[in-house]
Amino acid sequence: MDNIRFILVVTFAMLIFMLWQAWDQDYNPKPQVATVVNTEIAKPIEDLPSASHSGKQIDSELQKTTTSADVSALSKTIKIKTDVISLEISLQGGTVTNLDLLNYPVEKANTLVSAMRQLVGMSQAEINTTPTRLFNSKQDKIFVAQSGLIADEGLPSAPNHYTVFNNQQDSYILRPDQDTLSVPLTWKDDQGLEIVKVYTFTRSSYEVKIDQIVKNNTGKVWTGRQYSQLLKTQDKTSKGNMLTGGMRAYDGGVIYTQKNKYQKISFDDMAEETLNENSKGGWVAFIQHYFASAWVPPEDQENHYYTKLLNDERYLIGTYSPMVTIENNTDSKFSSQLFAGPKVQPMMEKVATGLELTVDYSVLTFIGKPIYWLLNQIHGVVGNWGVSIMGVTFCIKLLFFPLSQSSFRSMAKMRKIQPRLKELQERFANDRQRFNTEMMGLYKKEKVNPLGGCLPILIQIPVFMALYWVLSETVEFRQAPFVLWIQDLSIQDPFYILPIIMGITMKIQQGLNPPPIDPVQAKVMKMFPIVFTIFFLFFPAGLVLYWVINNTLSIIQQTYITKQIEKAA
Repeated sequence: MDNIRFILVVTFAMLIFMLWQAWDQDYNPKPQVATVVNTEIAKPIEDLPSASHSGKQIDSELQKTTTSADVSALSKTIKIKTDVISLEISLQGGTVTNLDLLNYPVEKANTLVSAMRQLVGMSQAEINTTPTRLFNSKQDKIFVAQSGLIADEGLPSAPNHYTVFNNQQDSYILRPDQDTLSVPLTWKDDQGLEIVKVYTFTRSSYEVKIDQIVKNNTGKVWTGRQYSQLLKTQDKTSKGNMLTGGMRAYDGGVIYTQKNKYQKISFDDMAEETLNENSKGGWVAFIQHYFASAWVPPEDQENHYYTKLLNDERYLIGTYSPMVTIENNTDSKFSSQLFAGPKVQPMMEKVATGLELTVDYSVLTFIGKPIYWLLNQIHGVVGNWGVSIMGVTFCIKLLFFPLSQSSFRSMAKMRKIQPRLKELQERFANDRQRFNTEMMGLYKKEKVNPLGGCLPILIQIPVFMALYWVLSETVEFRQAPFVLWIQDLSIQDPFYILPIIMGITMKIQQGLNPPPIDPVQAKVMKMFPIVFTIFFLFFPAGLVLYWVINNTLSIIQQTYITKQIEKAA
């Protein structure tokens, strides 16, 4: 019994250590990467979807669309601001080059915590309150959203993401009296083909609707397709290690199709194999901790999905539509949606089927999603995520009440026979086999299950792990306040008060359990509250809060059961 319990506790301690390292990968400052500016423009053919084109024809089309443009227009951008996002669209191709999430600062400014730090003489850390930048045009952090058209072979060329468009304004702002904002870009060639590319923004939304209207006045039939793709470089500063077992926020590509549903396509996967897959509906995305960027084509059409590894370790994931034929003197419209924002599950469910799965709960999604649902329901009533964690802790404790009841009864019985076990140990100190036989006989006589206190712990470990992922991955906990000094549940307690309380509750709970017979194990067990407290100093406050409430409820429950058994004895 003692050996099994000791192994379980050591295993759990290693698990806590792995979780701490995983959290460290996500939250601790990363080393700065030297800025490398690449002045060479990538070969255009490299980052265009191949579709049915030959390389020679694409080169010819790009020659027309880029060399005849005004060079000064290549770097010109349009600034757009809504109530939730601020972005720039380049006139070259209509590429979204920079996008800031206005309601999600990099760090949260907190006057209460700053005042308390100043009061106790602690140093004031510099706070970066600038909005989180999702799309980025910097060469070493490149992440942009590209789109365009590709004409069928032998037809007049169509504008791709290298073509320079025209626009009448330099900036657009969504006014308080507006619910939507439209930004049109225009292009026309000398053969009568005209394209109007319209970006539509909606209040309080992270979706951008993009319509490419093709007006065919070329005197013949025009056939072409649209494509939408994300171009990104890999952030190599957030690599995991062997101890984490890959337990860190996933940063890479994902795809959703009717056939295979949700699939991760990591940067390594893109380097090893090119994706070529067809599906009706679906979407492609790059995701990172808390945020996602996705292209969502019309769900009623057959879409082709692809990935590419480009020069300078740049990665593409995208989709293109079927060929569409447009008769002379008629027009047609290609549509798609770009989502770029926080991974708020109820909001993402409305954008596209399966998009909420980008909130990555790892292999424990089947446990994590019900926990998130319950947290969300409680938050809808109380309006505080910290109180929601307390409510979920109580519900989980209630769910496992029968198991905990059995475990605590077993521990109480073990505590009751502890003096007799010590007597047997002293009597048969030189005969280990006889001691084990007598000990098992005592267990059988007193109807004590030596595994009764361990198995419930094993069953609850997946729930704890799932809760860790929920608290780590759910963007609603990012910078969410609780009470007083806890103003961000996703980061560590700034004054380490919760971890210390957790250590105290763990010590109290340990005192209610029967100590190991082996004196060496007993000394090691006494160190665990201290070791766990040190680990939890750096854990998110939300996770520590769960552990404090869980321990407190366990102490109440175990104290009651122990007194009942002692009274009956």
